[in-house]
Amino acid sequence: MLKDWGRMEKPQEEELESRLKKARERLEKQQIIIKQKQLPVLVLLEGWGAAGKGSILGKIIKNIDPRFFKVAVMDAPTQEDKRKPFLYRHFIQIPEAGKFVFMDSGWLTDVTKERLKNDMSDKEYKKKIDSIKRFERQLTDNGYLVLKFFFHIDEKEQKKRLEKLLSDKNTKWRVSDYDLWQNKHYKKCLDVYEQYLCDTNQSSAPWYLIDAKDRKWAQLQILETLVQGIDTALMNSSLAVPLLQNAFPLKQIPKLSDISLDKTIADDEYEQLLEHYQSRLNELHNEIYRKKIPVIIAYEGWDAAGKGGNIKRITEALDPRGYEVHPIASPEPHEKARHYLWRFWNRLPKTGHVAIFDRTWYGRVMVERLEGFCSENDWQRAYVEINEFEKELADWGAVIIKFWVQIDKDTQLERFTERQNTPEKQWKITDEDWRNREKWDLYEQAVNEMLQKTNTSYAEWHVLESNDKKYARIKALKTVIEEIEKKL
Repeated sequence: MLKDWGRMEKPQEEELESRLKKARERLEKQQIIIKQKQLPVLVLLEGWGAAGKGSILGKIIKNIDPRFFKVAVMDAPTQEDKRKPFLYRHFIQIPEAGKFVFMDSGWLTDVTKERLKNDMSDKEYKKKIDSIKRFERQLTDNGYLVLKFFFHIDEKEQKKRLEKLLSDKNTKWRVSDYDLWQNKHYKKCLDVYEQYLCDTNQSSAPWYLIDAKDRKWAQLQILETLVQGIDTALMNSSLAVPLLQNAFPLKQIPKLSDISLDKTIADDEYEQLLEHYQSRLNELHNEIYRKKIPVIIAYEGWDAAGKGGNIKRITEALDPRGYEVHPIASPEPHEKARHYLWRFWNRLPKTGHVAIFDRTWYGRVMVERLEGFCSENDWQRAYVEINEFEKELADWGAVIIKFWVQIDKDTQLERFTERQNTPEKQWKITDEDWRNREKWDLYEQAVNEMLQKTNTSYAEWHVLESNDKKYARIKALKTVIEEIEKKL
């Protein structure tokens, strides 16, 4: 792309000024429409050191109400960042619906820097390219406008700019060691950038190469591309997104109706096994902390199935400094205004820690599907998106344990009735629980589809037969131990 790029001819000064004025005025009007139509816009600015990203960004945002945008400067990842998945620090920066986020550098810089330092194998490079393509596609599929700009200058121009910056004590701080190294190894960098741009140039999120030799001309290229992209996105906002076929290995799993729920455990055996497994899990918690292995335990199941008691028996075995339980309710307004997986990316554990989710990202294909909180196209697309999300976690090195807590309809009715008739338990039962019970058959159909389409080899579902809560608790502890030991 860079090597055979044909530059557009720069217009004469008078035409340039006229087009700049027109584009600025158009962007000023568009920001109101974006707010009304709830279009989120993510603009990624990448390119050579000293190519002028910062100064041109300053010109662009002058045309936007500061309440409608955020600038995210993506410096080198911190040690804390490195204890999270590769895309974590970028995903959490995505804009709310109706707003802009301008990212000064991003995932291109992260990948190419490692590549140039020879710290990344071909296999790891390909894995990260696949992650990036999925990330960008998920955003565009979920209604985001993603615009990626690469600021291009030649080797001589870069050297001239770096020397000018270094000659002034007030600007020399803007030149990093990496900028100087990049200019010294310009041809090597060019090869790596060329490969990356070709590998991540997608129809839904293409690269726009910016001739950055003249700053005013660069500003016009970006503004015109930006306003044109916004117009196109607004026109296409109501179009359904094509559904992708699942590309990940799936394992067979029985339907809920085929699972026997007569499994029980005697009280004395329960107490003995509880002590044994909690002691073993406590030992493993120390080991995963030492080896920096993250563990994610996800709970879904029927209301009153016993998720809370199950979670309690697991956390009793863990060091309280090394785990967090996330009870997931309806999304808050700022969460609802972003990609539905955003709030889960924000709750991922650090390496060596445990995150337990009481309800999860699977709400998309259950409650949101059945209650009409998202479109049919949204929830049908979500099976692949969820498999992709969990693949990111598995590639990061996480142990992923997913539980479906299963009971029958009669057992649920008994537990609902007991909660309603016991004053200290009445807070556990709501009108919504009773409404959901009326849709049992619809939910069972949705759950069966969810289990079939997301039971991957790297993130299996484990069904906990919970008519006997004590049996389910022991099975959960045993499963967590086995999955962690497998990883170790």
